[in-house]
Amino acid sequence: MKTFEVQNVKDTRSGFGEGLHELGKSNPRTVALCADLIGSLKMDAFKKDFPERFFQVGIAEANMMGIAAGLTIGGWIPFTGTFANFSTGRVYDQIRQSIAYSGKNVKICASHAGITLGEDGATHQILEDIGMMKMLPGMTVINPCDFNQTKAATLAIADLNGPVYLRFGRPAVPNFTDANAKFEIGKALILSEGTDVSIFATGHLVWKAIEAGHILAEKGISADVINIHTIKPLDVDAILNSVRKTRCVVTAEEHQMNGGLGDSVAQVLAMHYPAPIEYVAVNDSFGESGTPDELMVKYGLDKSNIVDAALKAISRKA
Repeated sequence: MKTFEVQNVKDTRSGFGEGLHELGKSNPRTVALCADLIGSLKMDAFKKDFPERFFQVGIAEANMMGIAAGLTIGGWIPFTGTFANFSTGRVYDQIRQSIAYSGKNVKICASHAGITLGEDGATHQILEDIGMMKMLPGMTVINPCDFNQTKAATLAIADLNGPVYLRFGRPAVPNFTDANAKFEIGKALILSEGTDVSIFATGHLVWKAIEAGHILAEKGISADVINIHTIKPLDVDAILNSVRKTRCVVTAEEHQMNGGLGDSVAQVLAMHYPAPIEYVAVNDSFGESGTPDELMVKYGLDKSNIVDAALKAISRKA
């Protein structure tokens, strides 16, 4: 099992903020819109250096999506910023009608996703957003794993013509990916190669999957650990190449079991290569208030849950 060096511990939202600021310097067509959460979305530097390209919309998220859609008509590349709950659930109609339906070049950037939002509780801890967004025709859905990858993803989506949902979070997490690595939309990253089980993880669960891989290695089990940072378009070839070797699967995500990465992978298996699959995800439940670490354990999103799922998947092989 490959070992990864943790460079530091940083929040992924700061990766977005740095990437956005770099785009402000390198791409004069980049504009940013925020719904009264500049500090939370780390959009301060962009606002300070490019005030003429920054729009504080206030607590009016639906208006923000409509304004962003309109800006694209003039050739601008708008990046919207607010919490994931308000970026999707509150404004789904505006995204569907004004952005996705007409293929507008809007980058919907969503922080504080999942239960690791923590103490703010269930009303803010959206766990359905990946499913909602991936069902929209033409919508690209990206869920990076650490600070470096979030920054790289922010830079990459500016060059993609079409709507994008970029999901990231509030808590500080291990930052372990290469700071100079180019982000390839739709291209999964093989973090460690194995022969006994395929572990496909996304977002904050990628590091947990790496930790689980080490525990499994101590048990004599070798795991393919693959970072699925792009939920849509999904890297079908990477999934099938791995599963044809291991013949069983675990998916790990900070999202509802229904509608997330696990369902996307299961669909690939059903169509191309049926194999046992186990989900590490929230099982049809809302969250609650608590620290991120407490909630990850309570809702079954820890490294031990990935290990247990891997052992179960292996036991189900034909």
